[in-house]
Amino acid sequence: MRRVLIVGATSAIAQAVGRLYAAKGASMVLVGRTPEKLDAVVADLQTRGATVVCSLFWDARQWDQSPWVIAEAQQALGELDVVLIAHGSLPRQEELWPHPERNVEEFHINATSVIALLSALVPVLEAQRRGVVGVISSVAGERGRAQMAVYGAAKAAVTAFTAGVRGHLFPFGVRVLTIKPGYVDTPMTAHLPKTPLVASPQAVARRIYRALEQGKPDILYVPWWWRCVMAVVRLLPETTFKRIRI
Repeated sequence: MRRVLIVGATSAIAQAVGRLYAAKGASMVLVGRTPEKLDAVVADLQTRGATVVCSLFWDARQWDQSPWVIAEAQQALGELDVVLIAHGSLPRQEELWPHPERNVEEFHINATSVIALLSALVPVLEAQRRGVVGVISSVAGERGRAQMAVYGAAKAAVTAFTAGVRGHLFPFGVRVLTIKPGYVDTPMTAHLPKTPLVASPQAVARRIYRALEQGKPDILYVPWWWRCVMAVVRLLPETTFKRIRI
């Protein structure tokens, strides 16, 4: 029976991944910032077969409490077989430009809190010498874009830090998976224009679940063809890229 910690458990992708683990009878600790939503997710996963050991209320803006989150999860589950870090915020960048403090807050939500959680996880997983961690980053972190300036910067930081953690934990037998979704049809992206590139959270979750359980790859683009798209994007000269408004 898998012992699973999901941070950001009320997000659409995390809920879908949680349902896949629930179907296998996993024991779970679920972390979210909205009690009503988290209670609903707990009830849903329990009806699907999960044993929800406990739920924790945590706001990513309180990133200094990250050690508490990890300590509580470890105490509840004993060991952590699977950790999925899936929380985040996607603001309208045009609303943030006049407010430096809001840009910084969004960076803390999307990057600083993830760095803090991973930092708190490292000694736990070192001691276990086993386990897998999945961290949801984004293709938005590949290059800075005017429409997602702070979000992209935060995801770039998450990708880089996660790679460092992967290298550190590799000798300890711990896998660290960087997950880079493209556009996913979730409440967080509701304000973005819908395109044929949008994937469903259920399809994305199935691919994440397989990657967590099958032991590969280290970096997961989901859907897979985003790897090809971003390879082209990275090759565009800055003189061209700065004119793109997508």
